[in-house]
Amino acid sequence: MQRPVTKLYATDGRKVPSLQAVILSSGAVVAAGREPFKPGNYDIQKYLLPARLPGISRRVYPKGNARSESRKRGNWKVSIITSDLPNAGTSSQIYIILYGQHRSSAPIYLYGADGARFQDGHEDTFTITVGDIGMLFKIRVGHTNSGLSPSWHCKEIKLWDLNAGRQFHIPVQRWLARDQEDGEICREFPVLNKGQPILPVTVYEVHVATGELWNAGTVANIYISVYGEKGDTGSRQLFRSKSTLNFLRGQVDSFLLEAVHLGNLYKIVIAHDGLGPGNGWFLDDVVIKDPTTNHEYSFFCHRWLDQGEDDGKIIRELYARNNSILSARQKLEVIRKETWAAESWKFRKGNTLQFYNRLTGGFIRLHPSGHEDLIRDLVDKMACLFDVIFNKGNVCIFQSHELRHLSLALDNGSVTGMASGGASTEMRVLSQPNRCALLESARVPGHLVIFDRHGKITNESSAGYAHLSKEFVVFVKGVLLNSAVVLLATSLCQALCLQPDGSCTGVGKLSEKSYWRVHKISSGICMFESVKNARMFLRIKDGRCDGAGIGDSDCHFKIKKNLENACISLESVKSPGLFVGLQSDGQAKPVVYTENGSVFFYPQVIKFGRENPSGMSVTPSQEEEKILESRNQQEMPSEPEARGASSTAHGFHLCLRA
Repeated sequence: MQRPVTKLYATDGRKVPSLQAVILSSGAVVAAGREPFKPGNYDIQKYLLPARLPGISRRVYPKGNARSESRKRGNWKVSIITSDLPNAGTSSQIYIILYGQHRSSAPIYLYGADGARFQDGHEDTFTITVGDIGMLFKIRVGHTNSGLSPSWHCKEIKLWDLNAGRQFHIPVQRWLARDQEDGEICREFPVLNKGQPILPVTVYEVHVATGELWNAGTVANIYISVYGEKGDTGSRQLFRSKSTLNFLRGQVDSFLLEAVHLGNLYKIVIAHDGLGPGNGWFLDDVVIKDPTTNHEYSFFCHRWLDQGEDDGKIIRELYARNNSILSARQKLEVIRKETWAAESWKFRKGNTLQFYNRLTGGFIRLHPSGHEDLIRDLVDKMACLFDVIFNKGNVCIFQSHELRHLSLALDNGSVTGMASGGASTEMRVLSQPNRCALLESARVPGHLVIFDRHGKITNESSAGYAHLSKEFVVFVKGVLLNSAVVLLATSLCQALCLQPDGSCTGVGKLSEKSYWRVHKISSGICMFESVKNARMFLRIKDGRCDGAGIGDSDCHFKIKKNLENACISLESVKSPGLFVGLQSDGQAKPVVYTENGSVFFYPQVIKFGRENPSGMSVTPSQEEEKILESRNQQEMPSEPEARGASSTAHGFHLCLRA
């Protein structure tokens, strides 16, 4: 090009925000410098190479220019009548797209130099060339929503195929206006061909789920194109739903999308125009319901559309799963993998654990006799502790911290205590989306540790399913010891992080930038110092929550532990009742305690600390300590020890799960 390109437009006049969004444009893309967009008949066909190069025989025995013959067969006369309703005319630029069995045309703008077009009660006629698109089966007509009075009411459209001599009449009688009817500014209409079934106009239900990560929502404009075996919808903006505000964190927004029936759906392309890091969107999934066939299509994403996250793309091409069960399984499996990645640190060799059951409110306890139960208080605290003495992937051995000759075991369907090293003591940890864990026999898959509501080991068939529990919240002993280095995770893949300007955000990476060093002041009272920025402490002061503290009383936090999900909350000692919390965009701020998760932090130990001796003064660190790497996974000895004697009490049994 002779001049530098500074802007890209779709042929309908809408600005293309980035090269990644080019795919959403309908065929051609208009390049411009500093000048504004100029409408025109941007016929992409004259710029396209043929589908395949001509063979030698065609060069020896030419039979005319195939491309020119194709173009000769694509001449159409278009007549559009604007209604005579008040304010039916428009200041917008009108375009039309023809869909044939071979392909669709590019958007063709209908304009002229002989005065205003598409005014009240007027008929406007145009001659266009679209090339060989095959038998026409639908059209799309729309406008750019520009000018002082963009709304338009179209009465009817007439089409003449000048080559084949066929005529088509399409009654419209619809508004194309943001402030009328359903707010759409483009419409699709089927075309009736003799001997061919007419495709119905279908109103698809489009359900868009924004993820639950912090700052997952967006105020950007969202566009979607839906593809089926009978064409596509073109790029449509999703702007009117039942929600007051669209695309908020953790929200599902429902939209109606009207189009000529597409047949079986197979793909969507979805994108937004939010440019720059942090202005993106985390899309969980899209579900489209076809009321004509009653089919439901799931498009799983679970990825960022953000120039500062993931691969930096703000456009995704997603393919359908028309089996809702398979789609749900896929989603569950992805979340389970993410949960294990976030929780696996707990099961490193050498860690000491407690297993809390939410149904009973008790912890797993191992008796000297070898049997297990749940205890609601921690008077016998040592009996509720288990050391990880073996770890390989998600298979572990949990040895009693007090009764070191016994480990948690599943033997012949019963939960018991046995000598470490036998196959019955190997437990497979199955992470759940709610951060709980199932304990399954590694030797006999499907055998799980299960308790009833009274804290007794039971069989799944011996009580109602609602009164059984096999999920355990896993706690690690010594997480917040003095000098420990921790992550304060805010989600499965985000953490509280100190920003360069001193503010704090909950959308930090799980990296060294988000590490905090614990300074234990007294029992249950801690300070948190940034590892990357020494002598900068988390604090609540003057209605703000940031990382600009100097280690004084503004930086003292009371640790509130939550047994239900192993998280902690940080309450200001100086301002009781105020907690470190997160806004929906992830920015930290002082808030009152709520159960909505905004004050929940999931500590992850990078380096364990030490007990704080009595009278020890806590001062800021003078230099950054070296952070220990995760310990290497240990493998089981090739010759396991002989299984020791074990017993069960009170006839407790492990239930069998298919």
